[in-house]
Order: sequence, then C-alpha cells, then structure tokens
Amino acid sequence: MPVSRRGEIPPFVVMEVAKAAVELERAGRPVFHLEVGQPSTPAPQTALAAARRALDEDILGYTLATGVHRLRARIAEHYRRVHGIEIPIERIVATTGSSGGFLLAFLAAFDGKGRVAIAAPSYPCYRNILGALDVEVVAVPCGPETRYQLTPALIEEAARVHGAFDGVIVASPSNPTGSIISEPDMRALSGYCRAARMTLISDEIYQGIQYDIPVVTAAALDEEAIVLNSFSKYFSMTGWRIGWMITPPTLLRSVEKLAQNFFISPPTISQLAASAAFDATEELDGHVRRYRANHDIVMAALPSLGINQYAPPDGAFYVYADVSHLTDDSVKFCADLLQATGVAITPGVDFDVERGHRTIRISYCTSTGAVTEAMERLKAYCAERG
Repeated sequence: MPVSRRGEIPPFVVMEVAKAAVELERAGRPVFHLEVGQPSTPAPQTALAAARRALDEDILGYTLATGVHRLRARIAEHYRRVHGIEIPIERIVATTGSSGGFLLAFLAAFDGKGRVAIAAPSYPCYRNILGALDVEVVAVPCGPETRYQLTPALIEEAARVHGAFDGVIVASPSNPTGSIISEPDMRALSGYCRAARMTLISDEIYQGIQYDIPVVTAAALDEEAIVLNSFSKYFSMTGWRIGWMITPPTLLRSVEKLAQNFFISPPTISQLAASAAFDATEELDGHVRRYRANHDIVMAALPSLGINQYAPPDGAFYVYADVSHLTDDSVKFCADLLQATGVAITPGVDFDVERGHRTIRISYCTSTGAVTEAMERLKAYCAERG
C-alpha cells in the first residue's frame, strides 16, 4: 500500500524513550521517569468534582468547535486576573490539547511552501508538524548569550541565509530549556514580527510554572500574535487533552472552520473539568513549590556530574545540559543509562538535530523522592564512567 510522505517525519524521541522505560517496568525493573514532561499529580480536585457532576448530569454531546462559553469565559477571567488584560471571548478557542492548537494555528497561518523560524533547541513537534504540512522549518541555533531564545538579530541573520520568514515560533518558559523571554525581549520580538509582517506564535503552556523571573504573554503586546496554552502542565491535566489559543481577529473564521472539520469540538467533559481548574490555585501552586524543590535538587547535583553548562532553568520543570564531557552520542548515553540504572532522561537530539548529540534534558516534575534517587543513581553511573 502506498504511504503518504506526510507520515515520513522523525519520531518524537522522548516518547520512544518513554516506551523503552515502560517496557523495562513491565519486566519488573524500577524506573525513574525523568524523560516525559508529565506531572505526577492528578487533575485538581475542583476539576475532578466538576467532571463527576458532568458524568451524572450532562449529556456530554458536541459543543461549539471553539468550545463552551463557560470555559472560554474562565480563560478570559484568567488573563484579566494574571496579566491584567482584556481578551474578548470571541478570540478564545478551546483546543484538543495544545497539540490541536498548533495544528489549527499552523494550518490557518501558513500555506505549504511557507517558511518558519524556530529556536534550536526547541520542542520537536513544531518542526515535525510543520514538516508534515509541507512548511519549511529553519532551526536557528541559540545559546547562552540569548538565554537559548530567538531574538530579532538572530532571525534577521537567518533570513539573510534562508530567505524571508512567514512566521516565528517562540516558547516562554521554553521546552526543553526552561528559559523565559523577558518583557522587553518579548516586546522587541513582537514589534519586529509585526513590522516584518511575520506571524508570531507564542507557546505559553508552561506559564504558571516560573521561579524568580516573571513571564509576559504575547497577547498583552500584539493582538495579531497567536498564543497557545494548555491545561497539561501547571493545571496537571495531561491526559484530558484540553488547551486553548488566543486567535488574531483576522484568523478567527479560518480557525473555527478548521476546528469544525478536524475535531468537531474538543472533549466536552475535559472542557467542563478545565473550567473548574481555575478554582484550584492553592493546590496547583503547591505543585509549583514541589517543582522548585526538585529544581534545587537537580541543580545541586549537576556539579558532581561535571555538568557546568546548561540553559537557565527559569521555569517549566526541565534542565537542558551539555554532557559532551560524558558522551558524543546522547541517544546511546540515555539508552545505556536507562538499562543500567532505570533512570530515564531524554537525549538532546529531540530538540536540536545538529547539536543535540552532546546534550540531555532532565524533567523533574515527578515526586521529590524519585528525583532524589534518580540523581544519586545518575551520579554513581557517571562516576563509574570516569
């Protein structure tokens, strides 16, 4: 049977690592999951209670393609409370996870043969989804001098080599680095994209999980920016597959029609549960305090591993580190580490095709006990390698 070339994209490597880790667990081995960015906590109690009520009282049929009014109103209230801005409910679209939002955004904003700039390192699904849609992706190398984030200067330099861009994707806090784009830098990026008639897509799914540096939403700076967010990370609702996007007025009808045809609507029970998740701030902020404790454990362990080059982990729950003193093949290093110690981490090739063979990502959103034990095992393993 013929196979569409759209499926001939690289795998999401972290999920390959997770699959190997699960197989090891099935064989009876203890595994420490520091590979996937999935909180180890369930959905907040308010969300679970709302879901139970919905099961008892609601038909749970289709909703509008853009989502139920109740959820979109709570999202608008969230932006008013947290960011001090007014977002019209009409511009808020509930999505099937942020992944569904990326697909809608990319389809609405870019034609095939378009060209989009992303940071290297960055979330691999940007590159892979755009590739499946026949959009050219240029991964622009970023390093410590820009906190591993794109800047107008880097985009301008890349455009001189590759040609003009139709769009730019940024993430703050970033996966895999955890770095945050400051308000002045986001303002500069926003202004640059607007002047150059490029679509700015801001991935903000880790907002709410930041430590010492405040975050800014691109929605506060430019109504033509596309903002993606999710209930998966701060709200601890990964498997519920519910997210949202702030859509520019010019793309609203396109996004709505695409959503109608691709998804009909996001999962109804997830929308109703997510509406109540905004009432769980105390519970959710408790998770962030645990992430901060885990962050400190990982950072304290890095020197004993000989790791002194890493991205600034300002937020999210990741450390992205250079391990070139340990390996020149991060895929093999992570596979060997898993088999030897049961510690699952992600090779950097998932996030940076060119330089990722020298880097790893450690996710610390699991329990503090698991992070502590994993760091001890990692230290022992690296000590044995000399």
